Amino acid sequence: MSIQWKGVMPAVTTKFTADDKLDFNMFEVNVKAQLEAGVSGIILGGTLGEASTLLEEEKRELVRGTVGIVGGQVPIIMNIAEQTTRGAIAAANQAEKDGAKGLMMLPPMRYAASEHETVVYFSEVAKNTSLPIMVYNNPVDYKTEVTLDMFEEILKFDNIQAVKESTRDISNVTRIINRFGDRLKILSGVDTLALESILMGSHGWVSGLVDAFPKETVTIFKLAKAGRIDEALAIYRWFLPLLELDINAFLVQNIKLAEVATGLGTEYVRAPRLTLQGAERERVLAIINEGLRTRPTLPNL
Repeated sequence: MSIQWKGVMPAVTTKFTADDKLDFNMFEVNVKAQLEAGVSGIILGGTLGEASTLLEEEKRELVRGTVGIVGGQVPIIMNIAEQTTRGAIAAANQAEKDGAKGLMMLPPMRYAASEHETVVYFSEVAKNTSLPIMVYNNPVDYKTEVTLDMFEEILKFDNIQAVKESTRDISNVTRIINRFGDRLKILSGVDTLALESILMGSHGWVSGLVDAFPKETVTIFKLAKAGRIDEALAIYRWFLPLLELDINAFLVQNIKLAEVATGLGTEYVRAPRLTLQGAERERVLAIINEGLRTRPTLPNL
């Protein structure tokens, strides 16, 4: 299955049981809701997927389990966030063996790699996997920026095909298009800038709040691409307070609370994360409840 790198691709949360095991029953409920809404891919093991807390065997279970749920309807993309080049290559190869059809790749974790080191890192992984790669470019949270000059170097590898654009600079969408045309597919990686990014030419949207609101997220994307901007904007304005839950240090807890509210998840997180407590929990619940109270009727597409 080739990846078109377009449409809405949820960065799904990893579901846990009360005794801290993988919860495939609730995970299947969520993934099926994503498929029903019309998403274009399923991204596993990202920040929202609590990748840093997952054991290697759990990552394998997650990929294999998702393959069984999805049944080839959309590609499964595994996040690669490793500390070493060797580890990243091994993770990529394992993901392919387990059934992933693509990779989302962060620069090296923990070590602040230079531009040259980062280029070599992506290049070595690209040379050692047949899977298509989306580079996750998020210098705000992960402190390493993949610049356009760096992309110029790594795009000599045909399987580096897309970027999850999370620089928070909307004009970067235009810079990428001006520099690379259609060679590098752009997927917005910041929920609160997604519609703006799509209108500037992004091909897709890697979303977080889609985990709780799949139909609304896909509808915004489709309306924008169909030129029905006023309709897309009306839903997006309703959605924005919820989308802001994604640009927060507690984004995992926030989005899992939203999933509970829409019947698509549980609140369980893995330590050291803990569920929200006190005033912050009440603040987030108020936003979610207001969103549910004012939830719009979606147009036919």
